[in-house]
Amino acid sequence: MLSIIILVVAGLAAGMVNAIAGGGTLVSFPALVWLGVPPIMANATATLTALPGYVGSAWAYRQDISAEGSLGLRSIILTAALGGLAGAGLLLITPGDAFVGIVPWLLLTATLLFAAGPGLLRLVRARGLQIGPGLSAFTVFLVAGYGGYFNGGLGIMLLAVFSLIGFQNLHGMNGLKNLLSAVLSLVSVTTYASAGLIAWDSAAILAISTTVGGYIGARQARRIQNTDYLRAIIVGIGVSMTLVFFAL
Repeated sequence: MLSIIILVVAGLAAGMVNAIAGGGTLVSFPALVWLGVPPIMANATATLTALPGYVGSAWAYRQDISAEGSLGLRSIILTAALGGLAGAGLLLITPGDAFVGIVPWLLLTATLLFAAGPGLLRLVRARGLQIGPGLSAFTVFLVAGYGGYFNGGLGIMLLAVFSLIGFQNLHGMNGLKNLLSAVLSLVSVTTYASAGLIAWDSAAILAISTTVGGYIGARQARRIQNTDYLRAIIVGIGVSMTLVFFAL
């Protein structure tokens, strides 16, 4: 009973955090490890259980999702899927400890980029510069590869990339972030499952509670009228996640 309660609470919290800014696996992953799931399997299981939450959040944002910048929506989704597949494949052949060491630095960079995103966009436009589709696609592919390998902090990194490639509507960015996270998770989970890395006993409970938390979080986030306030919340979550990973 205690294990079920822990999984339900962790799933609700993870779903809400994923809907707002990403990083919900920082809740679900430790919960699984604490319950005795091996770290690599816990990472794969946390990614699986985040999938329905991403879908629920993306559905709540469905009216806000649209392409901005120089890259079309279909191109972004396809590029993200390919990057996620590459990252998941890399996880199967690379020891996880080697990558975990650079995760805090990636989160710190992503948080700083997201915080500076509007200013960078104004600077680029003032100088008459434009980020082309090639560079945009390459950046999305790299972040998607990270997401396919290690899901923690993916939302912050996606939001940072969206800011840099020309997105301005924060609600639209959140919706697309959840949609791409769902695509990445689907691709990654297919790879993980084929390698037997899913703890199915814990996955069912965690997936249901994460879905509920994701929908609740997305509904609440869309009610925030002042997007500067929402941006500050996201930056705060990014800073918190960075500090957590540096402390590990």
